[in-house]
Amino acid sequence: MTIEFSMIAPHVPSMCHEDQVPDFQMDMASSMKVVAKQIKEINPDVIVLVSCHWPSTFFHYVDCTPVHKGILTAFEAPDLIKDLPYNYPGDEELANKLVKAGEDAGLQVQGVNDPFYLWDYGSVVPLRYLNPDADIPVINLSVTLAASIEETYQWGRQIAKVLQETSKRVVFISSGALSHNLVRGRHNKPTITEHAIDKQFLEFVMNKDYQSAYDMLPEYARLARVESGGRHLAMLLSMLDFECKPTFYADGQSSGSWNVLITFRKVTAPEENLLIEDELVK
Repeated sequence: MTIEFSMIAPHVPSMCHEDQVPDFQMDMASSMKVVAKQIKEINPDVIVLVSCHWPSTFFHYVDCTPVHKGILTAFEAPDLIKDLPYNYPGDEELANKLVKAGEDAGLQVQGVNDPFYLWDYGSVVPLRYLNPDADIPVINLSVTLAASIEETYQWGRQIAKVLQETSKRVVFISSGALSHNLVRGRHNKPTITEHAIDKQFLEFVMNKDYQSAYDMLPEYARLARVESGGRHLAMLLSMLDFECKPTFYADGQSSGSWNVLITFRKVTAPEENLLIEDELVK
């Protein structure tokens, strides 16, 4: 099979509980539920998720644990996320293949197989929407602070190669924000300058100019203080090619950051023409 579906998804802690989502984030929450239905239709065998809230110092970590089970209280926001149980299956075999691919490529990659390892809210929050039945196996990936954007992209390419060669249907999720210069007050938006750079990045992405989006990442990350230094975006871009059709669903602020929900579906040229014709008929 292949990577059937990729996306960048928000994980803002105020979205954790649907009945507590602020009005200005409701579009993101409702759109996540729409995307969840699409994922259900795809019926993937595994979700591979990179979370900005699993920041590793030196190694690229892969969570190879066969069962992800625990109770999460978020260190950063225990008032919003506390005593939250989660229980998702893992995919130990495929996760170990990712580790080996990284090692064979000469990258600093290690597997983690520990039932006591506690997930972060960058993993739990989006999965509560996107995998609500908790029945799709999940493999988690860290963002590695000692790794450059280029190294992170190359690690992503190794991951993409393994996922494209597997017999399994895969969904890849990049969990994180765009500009991320945090301030107090969830209603606050990024500055005009930060948001202008967000818009340029999004323009490249929506035009399927993924190479330009990648090329601007280092300066974009520095000027707009993109979450995790843009590493989660490098991972996402490493999964995409021109056959990946972007669909924009929603965006919104959270404490000075900007968050988006965009999916990328593998579509061949004839299929894309049929989709366009279908839209014109509607």
